[in-house]
Amino acid sequence: MESRFLTAENLCNFKKHLILQEKSKATIEKYLRDAKAFLTFVSKNEITKETVIAYKEHLKENYAVRSVNSMLASINCLFDFLDWLDLKIKALKLQQQVFCSEEKELTKAEYTRLCTAANRKHNERLNLILQTICGTGIRVSELQFITVEAVKQSEAIVSLKGKTRSVFIVKDIKKKLLCYAAKQKIKSGMIFITRTGKPINRTNIWREMKNLCKEANVNQKKVFPHNLRHLFARVFYAIERDIAKLADILGHSSINTTRIYIISTGTEHRRRMENMHLII
Repeated sequence: MESRFLTAENLCNFKKHLILQEKSKATIEKYLRDAKAFLTFVSKNEITKETVIAYKEHLKENYAVRSVNSMLASINCLFDFLDWLDLKIKALKLQQQVFCSEEKELTKAEYTRLCTAANRKHNERLNLILQTICGTGIRVSELQFITVEAVKQSEAIVSLKGKTRSVFIVKDIKKKLLCYAAKQKIKSGMIFITRTGKPINRTNIWREMKNLCKEANVNQKKVFPHNLRHLFARVFYAIERDIAKLADILGHSSINTTRIYIISTGTEHRRRMENMHLII
């Protein structure tokens, strides 16, 4: 069998392949980042199945199971492209979570305190970003679809990752967004932009949210944009109890992904078990 070595040229061609596959920018960056990490690990050595297994063990020692599987998926995609199919490796088995850690779950009360803190800091844009994500369930990358035109129609058409879905904008946030746009003299296009008119960067949103933690008295580990989406999912499911509908709203292809969003904390899980009254 021909010896196989991974090169920078391989990665360059892999990037072109991903672009032609119409992968999203974030996905391409993630696959390349993982591929480069693997290249650093193997260096200039020949790549064998033993090498890949050793890399898997290396990842297991340094990352959580979900992160390991995510990185292995990137490497397997690279092997598919290079036609090194015999090097593809199995993901780690992951037991379905029954409940999530309370240290990571953002509560509605904490979300309210974050919005209040943003308001006290006179950061109206951040306050509205928090409410828009939490009030619609969109991803932070989908804020670009919250335009003046979409808000006036009470509906944003989100098109990412080869999928398109409608996101409803309720009247309360609609009123606030149109008022904000008018004050900022934004007559059309994206509402959440920088002073130069560019889309606001997710890193800046993340940093601004972290700066609210102390004043809002909220654990920093809970405060990041995607956790607002999780809060939306839990509140919606608590009311509707319709996981299929929630999956459609969130833009999930698989209900299994949606299940991760709605798992309760250990305290809630324990309370439900105690309410079963099965101990005589």
